[in-house]
Amino acid sequence: MQVTRALRVIGTLAASRRGMTLQQLHEQLDIPIGSMHRVLAALTEEQYVTRSPINRCYFLGPASTELAAISSGGGGSIVTPPAPMEEAARESGETVFLTELVGLRLICVALVEARYPLRLFVRVGQEMPPHAAASARSVLAFLPPETVSVMLRDRDLTAYSEETPRTAQEMEDHLAEVRSRGYDVCANELDDNVWAVSAPVFTSTAQTFSSVTLAAAGHRMRDPLERARATETVLRAARTMSQELGYTGDFQVH
Repeated sequence: MQVTRALRVIGTLAASRRGMTLQQLHEQLDIPIGSMHRVLAALTEEQYVTRSPINRCYFLGPASTELAAISSGGGGSIVTPPAPMEEAARESGETVFLTELVGLRLICVALVEARYPLRLFVRVGQEMPPHAAASARSVLAFLPPETVSVMLRDRDLTAYSEETPRTAQEMEDHLAEVRSRGYDVCANELDDNVWAVSAPVFTSTAQTFSSVTLAAAGHRMRDPLERARATETVLRAARTMSQELGYTGDFQVH
């Protein structure tokens, strides 16, 4: 019975992109609070679920995301790619992927392969370095400062390139720039000869927990016009996805 309950919890959390509290899981699955607590404790110990210290919600943990990545051979998706994301990939011919906040980790949860060949660091289940990936920074820029502080605490800010923020102050300055223009860009930061642009996706309460990113070979993005087109493609996908989640606010892009 415990195994069945554990599988039901994992399946329920997999379908909940915003996480769930102990009480919500108890009510949805009709599992007694005491039993639910024991199941979650066991799953947390084995890293199949994780609990956010910020909002106390439970999310899929690294063991679950790694298992999903293995079962799909590094491709496929942990979640179904949203239609605007698939449309962005078809329109551009480039790789487009979805990154979500899972507890305090930013994970690639869906990826649509490029029509054009591309060797990419990112794979489904991959944890994105919060200071060095546009997909992560475009989410961090719109999170509460205290949450960002917790996420970056005790992290080694490895310099992947000259553009990678190396200190807390450089990170703060970069995130302020992302907030100002409404999206983030990185070039050759995690992969050689890869240019990427990423935009946040907002919920009905103007919060963000995910981003959509377009990645392309650097030589195809040397022309400023091509970069502008790719940026607009990503922004359009992010806007549509946000509106589908009930967001009615403005999109400030500079």
